[in-house]
Amino acid sequence: MVTIKNNVNATEHVFFYRTFQKLMHNRYYKALLFLLSILVHPFSYFFYKKTKNSNHYQQNFEQRCLTYKEQGLYDKWLKAFMAQEQAKASFFHDNVQNSQLQETATALADAKLTRLVEQDLAKEGLEHLNYWQFFNQQLKNTKFIAVTFLPALFFYVALLVLANPFLQFIVERLLQSLIVIIGVATLVFTILYISPFDPARNILGVEATPEQITNFNRLHGLDQSYLTQLWHTLTSLFTFDLGTSFAGKEDITQSIANKFPVTLEIAILSLLMAVAIAIPVGIISAVRPNSYVDYLFMFLALIGLSIPSFWQGLLFILTFALKLQWFPATYNPSNWLSLIMPIVVLGTSITASVARMTRSSMLEVIHEDYIITAKAKGLNEFTIISRHAIRNAMIPIITVIGLLFGGMLGGSAVTEKVFNISGIGSYIVDKQFIPDIPAILGGVVYVAITISIVNLVIDILYAFFDPRIRSKMRKS
Repeated sequence: MVTIKNNVNATEHVFFYRTFQKLMHNRYYKALLFLLSILVHPFSYFFYKKTKNSNHYQQNFEQRCLTYKEQGLYDKWLKAFMAQEQAKASFFHDNVQNSQLQETATALADAKLTRLVEQDLAKEGLEHLNYWQFFNQQLKNTKFIAVTFLPALFFYVALLVLANPFLQFIVERLLQSLIVIIGVATLVFTILYISPFDPARNILGVEATPEQITNFNRLHGLDQSYLTQLWHTLTSLFTFDLGTSFAGKEDITQSIANKFPVTLEIAILSLLMAVAIAIPVGIISAVRPNSYVDYLFMFLALIGLSIPSFWQGLLFILTFALKLQWFPATYNPSNWLSLIMPIVVLGTSITASVARMTRSSMLEVIHEDYIITAKAKGLNEFTIISRHAIRNAMIPIITVIGLLFGGMLGGSAVTEKVFNISGIGSYIVDKQFIPDIPAILGGVVYVAITISIVNLVIDILYAFFDPRIRSKMRKS
């Protein structure tokens, strides 16, 4: 295959060429890009073979080899290598036949001739390319891009996205989240599949006949093999068609759509409350360590971590709903005041955890050399804390916030039960005693999707707060 460097096409476009060349070093991206451009490869490979069989490069190669031989250089190298092999055999007292020495010397001379000819042709702009190198070279040509744009539309879109390190970072995280979601769905389904609970017996009752149980299992696909049921489950999850529940014949997708927003709203508001209270408290405690304020805040945080949420919820109902009558005792969608107690109960332990982590992280940062340097320059304490310390202390704090938010979504069932909230947590708990496999899987997986999205946002915030991460992304 031949490419002439000095005769560059006027319609050269190097953006796709450079991006593709960079991504070829990663085997996973190489496989992905091959699949996205698979409609183009049969034609480009045919063109590659046709161009390769023109023997342009081979003709130049053979002509240059002939020139070296006519100049007597090849015979000179052959004699030198023959003498070298004879001297080596004599020195080591090897009994080697002359024909073997001649064969070895010829191979060495041919290798040297090939190497020198390839170097000469490369200096003149002639290269012998494999198919991937040829295909990469074609991405410089605007005409090639225009002809193949529609068949390889997703290929070029992928190159545009992956050319940006930040977008590439997001795409990688999305793919990782997809793998995690599939893994979670598979694990939950497997646990429910091997569970000793019998949905047919639990729903139909102990007096159900074998014929009724068999008909129930056939109707809901429970008589099929493990792999068949798993495949149907995964496809239904990603097509948002979860069917109907075993009990009540309710539409699962619609039920989750009705219940999930309530849980998500309470979790987000609890998180905002926790961040608004915990971060200032943690900063104050770190700036004034071992003071009365520090001891008071950390004592309250310890109490917040120690209080069981169900006991705190019942205490709030007795105090603020029944005795003081400030808030409704149970959740009412039409009354926003009924959200306050669930938000406070759910956010108490999170507030305590974030406050303690903020204090620990700030204490590490404020003793760093750059903080001492800032103080030596005469900067006031507020400027040092707000511009230098907080930004560098936020990485572990953001990590804890993300983990706690996932725990809030998964562990909100207790709070929802206490305040009679029809959310996704209580929905999953109610369904697991049947077990209603489609309903449980739908709830768990969509919670996992939400947590994955939150983790993606956290990863992006890492890059926002830490310039070292941005630098590493650009270098990679």
